[in-house]
Amino acid sequence: MNNRYEEMLSHAMAFHVENPKVWDYFVKFTFEVIERGFSHYSVNGVFERIRWETDSADHEGKSTFKLNNNHRPFYARWFMDAYPEHRGFFRLRTMRSVYRPATGLEELGPEHFETEEA
Repeated sequence: MNNRYEEMLSHAMAFHVENPKVWDYFVKFTFEVIERGFSHYSVNGVFERIRWETDSADHEGKSTFKLNNNHRPFYARWFMDAYPEHRGFFRLRTMRSVYRPATGLEELGPEHFETEEA
């Protein structure tokens, strides 16, 4: 991979293939917002709703489903590509990762972080 953007896109696409329900929820919840009359909305709000609707606690009370924030810009762009009549619904920023070198690191998941007990 030539740059960080390509690396992040690759991670997002792999996640998408492994978790197709996330796309289904993303489309469903975005259309619910559109039907409520919004002409613009935050991809962050849609992602948080997906977390709310899909997550559950394991036997230790920890989250069982992780949704990487790095995937947000890709889902927003994929939605507007799939539904061109809603171009501009999510406000997009330039992805500066295009100008950064690839890290060569795997995507971090919950197994990479220790949690501190209260």
